[in-house]
Amino acid sequence: MSKVRALAKARAARTLGPEEVMPLVEPAPGVAGRVNEQAIRAYRAMLPSEIERGPIYHADQIMQRKVITVPDDEHVGRAWQALQDHRIHQAPVLDGGARLIGIVSERDLLTAINIDAGRIVESLNKRVREVMSTPVVCAVPVTDIRRIASVMLSHGVDGVPITNESGRLIGFVSRGDILRAVVTDPPLRTWR
Repeated sequence: MSKVRALAKARAARTLGPEEVMPLVEPAPGVAGRVNEQAIRAYRAMLPSEIERGPIYHADQIMQRKVITVPDDEHVGRAWQALQDHRIHQAPVLDGGARLIGIVSERDLLTAINIDAGRIVESLNKRVREVMSTPVVCAVPVTDIRRIASVMLSHGVDGVPITNESGRLIGFVSRGDILRAVVTDPPLRTWR
């Protein structure tokens, strides 16, 4: 049986001043500038003469035009069933005037229903408008999909509704739509 040593008290760390910081390797006199210039020239020689960024896609080129929507006054149980029937994870929510007012996801609906083995076993008497996410992050048809992807990441959403000039829903771009666009038409040259 080995003996366990007692822990020593940790010492507080202190910040080093600039005069105390030492480089790991001291370059030979007169070599530092030459090495940096050689490294920069070698790096530039490796770069392609023209950087190919690939095609630019706009939302209207990849969006789903047939969008499954949910009315804001729909019962949460029926909204859940609509998502399951269409095998989607979220749907735009429209008010009585067919205006986009929110998005409802499976996560949102699970705050009001209890699921067991894929079936609703219990449901609160709530409407979609009570559990949906609002305001909605949306885009116009000419939005670059790289911008849409950035917004999806920064806002933590899985898709973005596409609206026309008057704010009417005309399409939807999901993560899958963006991935399909990127995989279908990647740049021809990535490495030399």
